[in-house]
Amino acid sequence: MFKAVLQKLRNPHFINLVGNAIMSLLNMIQVAILFNYLSMPDMGIWFFFQGTISLVDTSRAGFLSTAFITSYAGTTKERAADVAGSAWYLSLIITAIIVMVNIGYIFSPWHVKDAGTDLILKWIGVVFIITLPSFIASCVLQAEQRFDRLLIIRSVSTSISIILIIVFIALKKVTLMNVIYIGFVAGGVTGLMTVVTGWSRINTLINKTGTTVRALFNYGKYSIGTALGTNLFSTTDTYIINFTLGPSALAIYNLGLRLMELVEIPLRSFAATIIAPLAAAYNRGEKSYCIYLLKKYAGMTTILLLPIVAGSLAFAEVGVWIVDKHYLSTPAANVLRIFMSFALLYPIERYMALTLDAINQPRVNMIKLFFMVIGNLVGDFLGVYIFKSVYGIAFGTIIPVLIGYGIAYVYLQKYTQFTLKDTYKIGWDETLKLLRGAKNMLRKKQTV
Repeated sequence: MFKAVLQKLRNPHFINLVGNAIMSLLNMIQVAILFNYLSMPDMGIWFFFQGTISLVDTSRAGFLSTAFITSYAGTTKERAADVAGSAWYLSLIITAIIVMVNIGYIFSPWHVKDAGTDLILKWIGVVFIITLPSFIASCVLQAEQRFDRLLIIRSVSTSISIILIIVFIALKKVTLMNVIYIGFVAGGVTGLMTVVTGWSRINTLINKTGTTVRALFNYGKYSIGTALGTNLFSTTDTYIINFTLGPSALAIYNLGLRLMELVEIPLRSFAATIIAPLAAAYNRGEKSYCIYLLKKYAGMTTILLLPIVAGSLAFAEVGVWIVDKHYLSTPAANVLRIFMSFALLYPIERYMALTLDAINQPRVNMIKLFFMVIGNLVGDFLGVYIFKSVYGIAFGTIIPVLIGYGIAYVYLQKYTQFTLKDTYKIGWDETLKLLRGAKNMLRKKQTV
């Protein structure tokens, strides 16, 4: 019986779900600490810095991650070494470009006045250098379905950050720049760990081939658009709020947004584990099974989110109070409520996008994301013009979700016909099956 339970727990879906939950908790602890020790304007600048770093890093991840996973997973040892080495080669080129921009700005007589933008242009090259080994390691481990090791990489980095922040609190030296330096140290130590353990596969650089480099590049030129488009939603929100409403408003908005991790945890967890089965079904020519997987996971995730959404709408202030009670007098709780009001649309839109990637249609995804970003920009500017507050930005985010929902659905109908009604029916049936299985396991455990 114990072995059966242990086998269930080794399921990659479960491991990744737990891993994402742990990481979200650690990130929330870190953010909660910072909210209490940095001023509201400094928190806004920090969110601007982190958001821009994330956007630029997404260019690297979007360019290589999906292409890497689809080329690496299930291949021979020699082919895997070729793919890993080629990914290292392309990553080094991307990093060199970022570093040259960085150096050019540092030695330039002209510097921007905005504090957040100035920090980005001074330090982004350092971030890319120190995070390169852990980035490649993350690609490798995801392709190998080693989510346990992936959790170690993520938790080591965040845990080091939290520990160092607590040390600086004790020393009464918590400043914006010290927090940024702490991030450098945490990223550097984590990267070094992946090199020492061999998870980064840095030794495969000599195995790269021009053919594989070109193949990764040709796939990545489309997938980068999809990844950047996804990240641009939150990043454009960040820029518009920062430059129109100010850093303090950005801090308020991000507090509500951070609490959306309750929704993102199951979405990210399933997304990371279903792309390989979707691609495998497509490669076998099993159209109906490919769409079945889409409907199954989209439906199950939507049902899983129902109690989370209901609880968030009712107790939004409690979440804000847990992070920092001083923000209770701000719109942060209502921003969370606005996001949660249409959160149930996220799963089907997200998994239809994954299905487009799995059926080798990254170009369609890129075009879809292009229109979604335009919709997001229009929604943001209209929201600021009408509401003149972060409420407008929050309401505006529904527009790109609806656009992505519509475009993906129309295109997938050309691949094979399906209805959204079936998505929720299959999701409900699979959820009941999962619950019955868990109930039977508990009964067997009690009889042992």
